[in-house]
Amino acid sequence: MITVSRRAILAATLAMPGLAHAQAWAPVRPLRFVVPFPPGGATDVVARVLAERMQEKLGQAVTVENRTGAGGNVGVENVVRSAPDGHSILMGTTGTLTINPHLYTNMGFNPAADLAGVSMAFATDHVLIVHPSVAAQTAQELLALVRARPGQLSYGSGGNGTSTHLVAELFKLVAQVDIQHVPYRGSAPALNDTVAGNVQAMLDQLPSALPMIQAGRVRALAVTGPRRSRLLPETPTMAEIGLASAEATSWGAVMVPAATPAAVVERLNAVIREALAEPAVQQRLAATGADAVSSTPVQLAATMRAETEKWGRVVREARITVN
Repeated sequence: MITVSRRAILAATLAMPGLAHAQAWAPVRPLRFVVPFPPGGATDVVARVLAERMQEKLGQAVTVENRTGAGGNVGVENVVRSAPDGHSILMGTTGTLTINPHLYTNMGFNPAADLAGVSMAFATDHVLIVHPSVAAQTAQELLALVRARPGQLSYGSGGNGTSTHLVAELFKLVAQVDIQHVPYRGSAPALNDTVAGNVQAMLDQLPSALPMIQAGRVRALAVTGPRRSRLLPETPTMAEIGLASAEATSWGAVMVPAATPAAVVERLNAVIREALAEPAVQQRLAATGADAVSSTPVQLAATMRAETEKWGRVVREARITVN
């Protein structure tokens, strides 16, 4: 059985003293904050909130650049190949940092070796949603329906190897059910087709699915986090529906090129943690369904190792490949 936990992520909120020496470095020109996905998603939203606060604290503009393609690899490689001087930073994600290495054999870089972690930034749950026409008011009813009709229902994802694909495959492995995968070019069109009823279900990230849930366009049956979402208090967790091992969280972390000096990493870490500790920032992220989560670089490295191992097992057991 595959065990998935957010403990390592949420444990990364420990206080870290001794930051005075981190003030030595300061940027000498504007910073590029690369997001490897299109505008509008949770990763982009968090990056823009952080960029706003970082530029006030650093005294330099912080511009978000959306560089998309190859499951996020294009944006990641852009930062990997950038000068390691603190002026190019990346909002890495579960997929780009810990899933893609198991899926792409010719990436040309290794996130674990070619990037240095600065801090965790956010975590989001996924939510199991179905079209209202599906004859299931609860997750247990959905499982009974799928088991009675193996292979006849379908779920949408943002594409092969994305978090919305991997989390759904984890759900299938743990529940031992057969639901057909329909990959799309991004989570937005997959959600649109779920709303339209062209696919019956999706395990979307909570921030993007929430408006459709609130509007009654889809029905929420379960969330993948360790506890119920404050935004969906009536929706049970995977553990509550008897699938504790299907718990999963998508997260984002700020990264820089591997050769970036320690003093630069420390300064950026301090600024990011200060920003994420601000109640206004936490409220802005919470409104979208994301939790502000900070960490030390060491804690982030440990999280990446654990998540890389976990999702590697899902890729192997579900026999997931990319085109």
